[in-house]
Amino acid sequence: MFHVERAKPLAPLPNARIPFRARLAQGLSPLAKEVMEGLTLGEKGGLEETYVWFHKAGLAHLLALSGLHVGFLVGSLVLLLTPLGRWRHLLALLALPLSLWLAGPTPSLVRASLMAGVSLLGLFLGLGTAGVLQALGMALFLQLLWLPQSLLSLSLQLSYLAVLGIALALPPLRPPPTFRGYLVGPLLASLGAQALLAPLLLHRFGFLPLLSPLSNLLALPLVALLVPLGVLKLLLGGLLAPPVEPLAQALVLVARWAGQGPLLWWGEVSPRGFALYYLGLLPIFLALYRLLSWRQALVLTSLPILLSLLSAWPKPLDLWALDVGQGDALLARMGGAEVLVDGGRPEQGEKVVRALRALGVGALEVLVATHPDADHYGGLLRVAEEIPIGLALLSPAFSEDHPLVQSLKAKGVPIRYPGAGSRLRVGSGGLEVLWPPQQQAIDDLSGLVLLLGFAGPKALLLADVPGEGERKLASPKAEVVKVSHHGSRTATDEDLLERIQPRVALIGVGRNPHGHPHPEVLKRLAQRGITIYRTDQHGAVRVLFSYAW
Repeated sequence: MFHVERAKPLAPLPNARIPFRARLAQGLSPLAKEVMEGLTLGEKGGLEETYVWFHKAGLAHLLALSGLHVGFLVGSLVLLLTPLGRWRHLLALLALPLSLWLAGPTPSLVRASLMAGVSLLGLFLGLGTAGVLQALGMALFLQLLWLPQSLLSLSLQLSYLAVLGIALALPPLRPPPTFRGYLVGPLLASLGAQALLAPLLLHRFGFLPLLSPLSNLLALPLVALLVPLGVLKLLLGGLLAPPVEPLAQALVLVARWAGQGPLLWWGEVSPRGFALYYLGLLPIFLALYRLLSWRQALVLTSLPILLSLLSAWPKPLDLWALDVGQGDALLARMGGAEVLVDGGRPEQGEKVVRALRALGVGALEVLVATHPDADHYGGLLRVAEEIPIGLALLSPAFSEDHPLVQSLKAKGVPIRYPGAGSRLRVGSGGLEVLWPPQQQAIDDLSGLVLLLGFAGPKALLLADVPGEGERKLASPKAEVVKVSHHGSRTATDEDLLERIQPRVALIGVGRNPHGHPHPEVLKRLAQRGITIYRTDQHGAVRVLFSYAW
């Protein structure tokens, strides 16, 4: 905690970029203005929902300044200054620091500027352009020499891998210099970049747009016009608004159309997964350069693919207590079918969705909202928007006009309000509702208590059920117990622990003013030799029971 004793207003330093940004916005609609700020300055904060379409269309890289923008800018300058001879290369070289000053030295823009600078300097001195791989290597050396920690930047990793993929894929394919070749060239470039980027994109974002090569083919002509127009608009202001506005709107239409296309969903990729992917890709590149026959390449590529399939075959039977702060969110993976129980507070919804993506969960067999407290159902609102759901089980305390009920109905998800005795077969496991015994509208007392079976071992999830409900539970022994009400003093008493005899206790808890988990609860658990895992101390916790073959 800290206290402010005195505050003194300071005048902000003058920002020389403000007049340029104002001229860029002149005469444009709000949407076109945000698109042009992304294309010209790399700023995409104002796009919000539209940026999601660009992302799902595989066009997000257009809004992150990189080689594409530098290439269009430098190419336009060199073309316009042709009468100046080799001096045009020097003037184009001098424009690179200006673009870095206007947009900021992001890793991808620095990489592109260094590569362009090396080639422009060579052309000015009469030495010719540098090879792509040579320029790429020199740019990486200089960038890491100046800022070694930038190697950990996702922007740098994506930028260098994309260029490397294009540099490796295009030379052996050599699209002909015809109209068909001009169409095929960008498509091959996009495929080459995607070939090297795919595992990193899947690892970091959880999905890969399958229409990305086609959407890039449609968007690149628009960007080729918008980037130089955007740079000129920084100087000329509203004079260029008439041609810029329709082109920017057309780019948004392409993003929205392609953003509705199919996506390849995936979870986090392990180091072994990265190794197997690139080992499988290497023979294909060797075959492109005629260092292997295509038959040999396909045989060698099939081996890493086979190993990947074998490693993914046994499906885990495990329970995850996700870290959502002061709240509950538990994911049960039951041999190929998943159950999500609660989702934390509303602001945790995005985190829950990212966790599901990272764990390779593309759809939920069952979603459970134990009771209508915000720290249990809130995050499920976002989950319902993003993740397909087969069936929703809700506490009878949820009213028909509750936001979660309305959201699930809007998505066409079947909803049930189960009571004690309800059973479901899920994957290789099962789900049984132990509480409440009858329909009632008391939030905590009508919370759903679940017994999850993992092909043998069991886990008891107590929601926020108070001691009155715990004492009436007819629960068998369970290896894992999710402690009731985040470890409040009256939760998970001696009588319940004696009946279920757990070995592991999970507590979903974060910073809170209630003293959760209470020292008495921790003492009860410790005296019985129960291993305690708390999400505020251990983060997300995984309990692995077995594998389903």
